Amino acid sequence: MNDAREETDVLVVGAGPTGLLLANLLGSMGVSTILIERNETTVPEPRAVSIDDESLRALQAAGLAEKIAAITVKGYGSIYRGPDGRGFAEVKPFVKEYGFDKRNAFEQPLFEATLREALSRHKSVTARFGVDLVNFSQMSDHVLAEVKQGTQTRTLRARYMVAADGGRSAVRKALDIPLEGSTFQEPWLIVDLHSTRNRCFHTEVFCDPRRSAITLPGPGGIRRYEFKLNPGETIAEAEQESFARKLLADVGPDGDEPIRRQKVYTFHARIAARWREKRVFLAGDAAHLTPPFAGQGMNSGLRDAHNLAWKLDEALRMADPEPLLDSYETERKPHAWSMIELALRMGKVMMPVSVPRGTMIRAGFRLLGLYGPARDYFAQMKYKPKPKFAAGLIRPVINGPGAAAIGRMIPQPIVATLDRQQILFDTCLPDRPVVLVFAEMPDQWVDDDMLERLRALGSEVIGLTPEWMNPVAAAFPIVRDQSRFFSEKPFRECLGHALLLRRDRYVAAIEPVGSLANLIPMITRLTTETSALQATTLDEEKGVRATAL
Repeated sequence: MNDAREETDVLVVGAGPTGLLLANLLGSMGVSTILIERNETTVPEPRAVSIDDESLRALQAAGLAEKIAAITVKGYGSIYRGPDGRGFAEVKPFVKEYGFDKRNAFEQPLFEATLREALSRHKSVTARFGVDLVNFSQMSDHVLAEVKQGTQTRTLRARYMVAADGGRSAVRKALDIPLEGSTFQEPWLIVDLHSTRNRCFHTEVFCDPRRSAITLPGPGGIRRYEFKLNPGETIAEAEQESFARKLLADVGPDGDEPIRRQKVYTFHARIAARWREKRVFLAGDAAHLTPPFAGQGMNSGLRDAHNLAWKLDEALRMADPEPLLDSYETERKPHAWSMIELALRMGKVMMPVSVPRGTMIRAGFRLLGLYGPARDYFAQMKYKPKPKFAAGLIRPVINGPGAAAIGRMIPQPIVATLDRQQILFDTCLPDRPVVLVFAEMPDQWVDDDMLERLRALGSEVIGLTPEWMNPVAAAFPIVRDQSRFFSEKPFRECLGHALLLRRDRYVAAIEPVGSLANLIPMITRLTTETSALQATTLDEEKGVRATAL
């Protein structure tokens, strides 16, 4: 095995949630992938505990929505309490804009084990645990990585490498990419319990200047508590059981419950200066470190995987993939930073610096609660930044109908099919660019010649009618927006238009239904099918490489 060389299209370093989802997505696309992880197994201890609707949609794209749904507690919210224990604000979202509940609880060990097991579905993916990345170098058309397992070493030759190796990323350090952003840094004690007497279904946030605390529900009757350490309290002191027992008793009935894990973590708010160095990409915590107050750290990494996977797949067959690959950082970095800023803002609510400050915050929320739209804005989590890109692999327009929809992830309504089935919209969408014709009668706007042209480019045509119009049989599928999400801003302005959807369900461009041909130049930027000879040649080479493995 020494000095043996293997070839693959993509080498993924790190088998945390980001790396595991990325490998599953690449596997579903048939991309030759090797995933390496220095630990012998996935994590045995709970870390992240909350997964959102955008992440579940990414898992849906990997064919894992049902498996993950089976191990989550769906649809919980948050109750914000003052020093006296009384609630002053609630976040209990019920709108499933992207097809799933906005907040869901899970256990990371079971989550990662499920993703690892799912890799066995894909013949193109090889996962190796207990393997260290020793060093790597970049050539003009590949990356050479030396890896070690026990006393044996081998060289991996990959077209691209993705570093999903955590906040202390060795790859990021080797590339000399600094972390930028806030100097926010605070120690918190995390206490995970085997069982709980706290029957509250929701997260409870104790906004007390004396000590901020959070308690989060989990599946199977478990619960997590998080306590901010005060100045002068040491890690050694905080990790004593007696310390945790006192804090648990201060905020609820779980003072005597069995402790599963007790550990101090220091939270950071940082982001990598660059997310790409030639053929190496950063993803997950290697690219950004997010405080936990908005529950977005792991979720941001899963968004990275969803954005990057299809771009790597397309790049493997493109003559000039640079604009496509550059769009990864252009699109993801601003959104990841917006989530960090959200966490910092929520931290200010959770951690009032003084009694007067806390009193002012609580009074402000109570006043907002008297105004319906403001109350709804908070309760339905409308303060969370929408998945939207201002630049990248999109064709923006300054104004006009549907302009605000460009760069946004489309909603995922329940749609009604011609045979009266009710299904989530993504079930209808293939894993390729889609020309979504949103009109009362989509079939009247796409003739046979245009349908053939669009399909020849590697795209598909789907018709969507508003909720008041029935779908009909046509040369392409047509469904009805039963949930009415496309009747809300900004998508209601898209009626009578065709939206060009990328493989990750973001709107790349929009045109009136009478001008479908104007979408063709943008379609050619999203897919490699425009050069059949090139694609066939590269696919044959890819098959040779896969056989060599």
